[in-house]
Amino acid sequence: MADTQKTATLTIDGQSYELPIHSPTCGPDVIDIRKLYGQAGVFTYDPGFTSTAACDSTITYIDGDKGELLHRGYPIDQLAGDSHYLEVCYLLLYGNLPSKAELEKFEKTITMHTMIHEQMHGFFRGFRRDAHPMATMVGVVGAMSAFYHDSTDITDPRQREIASHRLIAKMPTIAAMAYKYSIGQPFVYPRNDLDYAANFLHMCFAVPAEEYNVDPILSRAMDRIFTLHADHEQNASTSTVRLASSSGANPFACIAAGIACLWGPAHGGANQACLEMLKEIGSVDRIPEFIARAKDKNDPFRLMGFGHRVYKNFDPRATVMKQSADEVLDLLGVEDNPILQVAKELEKQALSDPYFAEKKLFPNVDFYSGIILEAMGFPTSMFTPIFALSRTVGWVSQWKEQLGDPGMKIGRPRQLYKGEAARDYTPVDER
Repeated sequence: MADTQKTATLTIDGQSYELPIHSPTCGPDVIDIRKLYGQAGVFTYDPGFTSTAACDSTITYIDGDKGELLHRGYPIDQLAGDSHYLEVCYLLLYGNLPSKAELEKFEKTITMHTMIHEQMHGFFRGFRRDAHPMATMVGVVGAMSAFYHDSTDITDPRQREIASHRLIAKMPTIAAMAYKYSIGQPFVYPRNDLDYAANFLHMCFAVPAEEYNVDPILSRAMDRIFTLHADHEQNASTSTVRLASSSGANPFACIAAGIACLWGPAHGGANQACLEMLKEIGSVDRIPEFIARAKDKNDPFRLMGFGHRVYKNFDPRATVMKQSADEVLDLLGVEDNPILQVAKELEKQALSDPYFAEKKLFPNVDFYSGIILEAMGFPTSMFTPIFALSRTVGWVSQWKEQLGDPGMKIGRPRQLYKGEAARDYTPVDER
């Protein structure tokens, strides 16, 4: 935060208090209330922290009214359209775009860390065969601290960097293994000759019995999914990672906490909810019925994958994702998949309906990513694990930034207590 010349005056019971106002690079000013309790003996009340800045950060900026998402100042549509995931990972981790030599070194480092410790395979086999892949990922990522002791000292910058690289590199392997385990197929080891996205697809869909070649269109689409979900400011899972980190927890425990939070249907499960809605619609001829229900204010039904809590205009990630969705559907076709037929027609009818334009209910990134993953052959249970591996770099970047902040304090929100006042204990025989 920069400018602290401006102040706000808060008056309580005739007593006035001057509160500093910080002006950020972008976005609204922020009133600094850190000394409010010490000076005035009161807290602020903000359920969900929707009006509270819990930290200062230089990583990601969102303007929901403009439909703007910047990573280190770079617009997301430029990064997703012209860059690729590992370059964006470097940008998020280190603050600037890499030189050619820096990028090559970084890509090689990530590639050489993609295998997991062989003894960790036993963790997967300890889960029930029908365990949700997210449950598996939470357990396995948390268990990494038992295997990689040389990267758990958060006071050592070198160990923090090694942990960052390991998490980014190994998360696709862990997610793919969770998927393979859930469908009863053998694990497929990572390959150093494939790029990040192609390697993940190969680990998910290859089998030992025959050769599997990753189509570059699918690899590019997957890379864009990774890129568009890399970071999204101080959302629930990122805030969870920061809160866990503030206690001094090891990096693997912090990221496992983020994965657990992301699993919630109100957070990382949006694209899965979108696919489930498309299945509920079932056929193209029922689309008008569901559009009518979405317009009916007395009907609780709403179109999943349209509109966004943060973006009040349009989701800047959706334009690039729509391009990939069109390319994937052109490659794989929709003729034999009624869900994809419904998705294409629903998109067409919603975009041409004045009601949705007026309400700014445009298809968002979850709508298109769900379509792409369905077309690729992923079950809906894998949508959130893919989100988790995409977001790992954002979590790690926020974790690193917080640990480097000399003003970091352990997270300790206050409360508005409405329970009983102090009362005396009564022995059970006298009640």
